[in-house]
Amino acid sequence: MHACRRLGDGLAAQMDKVCLLRSMTHNMNVHGPACSEVYSGREYFTAPVTDQALPDDWPSLSAMTMRYGQHRPGLPCSVVLPWYLQFPGQARRIAGQTGGRMGEQHNAMLIQGDSEKKEFRVDGLKMRKNVPISRIENRRELLAQIQTRSGQNKLYGSVADDFGQHRRRAYSLLKHQAGELLDLKRESEKTRATYGDTMVGQSLLMARRLVESGVSLVTVNWEDETKIDGVNTCWDTHQDNFSKLKNLLCPIFDQAFPAFIEDLDQRGLLESTLVVAIGEFGRTPQMGQFSQSSNTRKTGRDHWPHAFTALLAGGGVQGGQVYGKTNPHGAFVETDPVSPADLSATILSYLGINPQLEYVNEIRDMTHPLSPGPLEIVG
Repeated sequence: MHACRRLGDGLAAQMDKVCLLRSMTHNMNVHGPACSEVYSGREYFTAPVTDQALPDDWPSLSAMTMRYGQHRPGLPCSVVLPWYLQFPGQARRIAGQTGGRMGEQHNAMLIQGDSEKKEFRVDGLKMRKNVPISRIENRRELLAQIQTRSGQNKLYGSVADDFGQHRRRAYSLLKHQAGELLDLKRESEKTRATYGDTMVGQSLLMARRLVESGVSLVTVNWEDETKIDGVNTCWDTHQDNFSKLKNLLCPIFDQAFPAFIEDLDQRGLLESTLVVAIGEFGRTPQMGQFSQSSNTRKTGRDHWPHAFTALLAGGGVQGGQVYGKTNPHGAFVETDPVSPADLSATILSYLGINPQLEYVNEIRDMTHPLSPGPLEIVG
């Protein structure tokens, strides 16, 4: 607790706005499938033999929002920052982050981050000075005529439809000059410094800009592939748990997350914005306790999904409260258990999307509700 007070000054100052949800729980202790459960609100559908995405993945909340959320002209209603989670050395993203069985055409817009420059981009989202929007419109009309006469859309079916949808989104962004929204240089140096010179900090600043502009859902992933002083910055603390938390992870979070909460509050956005900070699972209650990985050392903590914590703020959530209770060892939930399904249904409901709304599985001939969970977990 003393370490928390030393390292948590930033977050401590904002805890009157934050609900400490201590009773998150599920049973998956492998990274990718556990990420899938938290991203989608669904139990993983097959044996956890890989961390990597599969075509039959459950759709993420970001994809559900992209399909069923409220769209504004020139803006996607769902954005992912600053990259899809992916383990170093693997060529594919971690499970559960995209449209999956709902269809990749419903993927959220990925706004990529540059970890060196702390800048953001959407590939192709920049108009040439000698090509006005009217000229692009003429090109679109010509392309539509060619496709209609050649029967291209019928020939390629859903592939052509998906490509056309991506093209329409890109055009809408260009037309409304969304590139200006992605330019963090429009923020003061003081504001950028407040969030911290890290990819996480600058991603949260970008998230504030997106929320302020009307984007419904913004997913910010931690910088799990980057390194600071040669140390990987993910929270997978199989070795040197306490030193890594104290010297690296907690200081980054304790600057960026409270800055985001305070900034939203000062701009009058917090009450209308539900903020959720969560990992795919927690860590073992005992040091050196084995649960999944042989990489765990005496100084580390292994994977533990049976009881872990999420932070909720804004969106009508009552701040300054603790929800749920574990046993004295923090190993298992005793009261008010909250599953990923509960949390996802709550988020969807807050966004005005019916969690029981059904969609067609594009991999198998069947339908599914968006989320099986109940609606409310906090009040």
